[in-house]
Amino acid sequence: MIRSFLFIPADSEKKLAKADASGADAIILDLEDAVAPVNKPLARDLTRAFLKDRPLAGRGYQIWVRINPLDTDLALPDLAAIVAAAPDGIMLPKPEGPADVLKLSHYLDALEAQAGLSPGTIAIVPLASETPGAVFTLGDYAKAGLNRLAAITWGAEDLSAGLGASTNLDEKGEWAPAYKLARSFTLLAAHAAGVQAIDTLYVDFRNEEGLRANCRAARSEGFTGRLAIHPAQVAIINDCFTPSEQEIAHAQRILAAFAANPGAGTVGLDGKMVDIPHFKQAQRILAQAGLLTPA
Repeated sequence: MIRSFLFIPADSEKKLAKADASGADAIILDLEDAVAPVNKPLARDLTRAFLKDRPLAGRGYQIWVRINPLDTDLALPDLAAIVAAAPDGIMLPKPEGPADVLKLSHYLDALEAQAGLSPGTIAIVPLASETPGAVFTLGDYAKAGLNRLAAITWGAEDLSAGLGASTNLDEKGEWAPAYKLARSFTLLAAHAAGVQAIDTLYVDFRNEEGLRANCRAARSEGFTGRLAIHPAQVAIINDCFTPSEQEIAHAQRILAAFAANPGAGTVGLDGKMVDIPHFKQAQRILAQAGLLTPA
């Protein structure tokens, strides 16, 4: 379970040097928006070298790469430069829907075979709401049969550009209706597809209390992790998306109550009736805590 994905500009040797100490469950070496066009070749070279210097064994975190969109002439050079170095996954920006994820998967099939990697080594997470049309395809991920799909996340900034909007927030500083819709559909799509639901960036990286409150709310809704734009956000994100000792203890008691009553659909616990949805939620909490293998 990945709680935190930290973006790092792939053309910045200074920021790359700090990646090992970030504490993030996964870092995303960004070849797209964080890198000026003139620096794309350098970013590919640094990404490949970074991966080769950090084999999976003993690394302690995952390394993902955000490539450029598939409808540009940059995506295939990105993949050609990095696949042989075996990143854990590819973050795909601006897909129009599951068909783009499938196209990327086909590219990875060929490049993995060419590099001698096991089929399916590299996973995919789409930024699945960055164009207006893509929002309408979110429900299609559930039945698309995308074996590499590891999570679904969303983005507000590119969606704003696609809508020609001057802001993505309302007068209270909360997501405007179109962005709430995209966020909700992302959450539903991820769970329908049986993968992680990853919330988008909290851009005010200096507002620690705001981030903490926002992350707690996101987890309570069903999100399992979050994108991070600054290393200072990582510890808060990891903490908020890790079940507390009290949650773990309560989940264990629910599972124990059902184990003591085999075949029961409901059991009594602390004077309340607990049923199968509570049982499944308890399993999720223990899986998030690393105490139970997800079903």
